[in-house]
Amino acid sequence: MNQEEDNSPWGQKGATLSDKTAQKEFNLDLAEILEAIKSGKLQYRHNTLYGNPCFKLLRNEVEDKVN
Repeated sequence: MNQEEDNSPWGQKGATLSDKTAQKEFNLDLAEILEAIKSGKLQYRHNTLYGNPCFKLLRNEVEDKVN
């Protein structure tokens, strides 16, 4: 692992959340999340939780979108 990977928010504890968690915590619906992804306002990574596909999002970007 190099220095750049160490500083990446994708690997930091608490810096990411799933689309399902974003929907619950920030009262968003999936359509809003998908629109923000398409418009480039949210970065995402494909992820799976317990075998179910989901999007991994950066928490600070979701918070900025809501505020």
